[in-house]
Amino acid sequence: MIKHATFTAAFLLICVAACTEAEEGALAESTVLEAPLSAAQSMPNILVYKTPSCGCCNGWIEHLRAAGFSVEGRNLRDLMSIKRDAGVPVGLSSCHTALVGGYVVEGHVPVEQVKRMLAEQPDISGIAVPGMPIGSPGMEGTNAKPYQVISFDDSGNARVYADIDPR
Repeated sequence: MIKHATFTAAFLLICVAACTEAEEGALAESTVLEAPLSAAQSMPNILVYKTPSCGCCNGWIEHLRAAGFSVEGRNLRDLMSIKRDAGVPVGLSSCHTALVGGYVVEGHVPVEQVKRMLAEQPDISGIAVPGMPIGSPGMEGTNAKPYQVISFDDSGNARVYADIDPR
């Protein structure tokens, strides 16, 4: 278990480091990306914490916008305190953390699963797609593979929320 936790922490640091190569002056820049007003009125706002130069995070934000969400992206160099404060289990971490409707959305979660969670209002803290799987929203590419969306709660319980096959 300790070896797995060490590997997971190392993997997360590599993923976050890959997304942190940014200009020195972009410490806490904020960008608001608005969806058309008619679509945005029915969808809650989503706050996304990400690093300044992470292209895959920007791809996920575009995925949300295309579905009608109003999204605010906040660029930070250190996301670990955001993840810790939001209660994201280390083993479920990814490159960005979002807050919406009282829930946490960690990583490249498909918009359909975000909408499902908001509609069903389950008794969980949030949902996550650990790592950065190829084929997930914002991580499109060849050789996509199935992955899982995992729900988690404040007690550290995690369960499969959805099986996704982007092929």
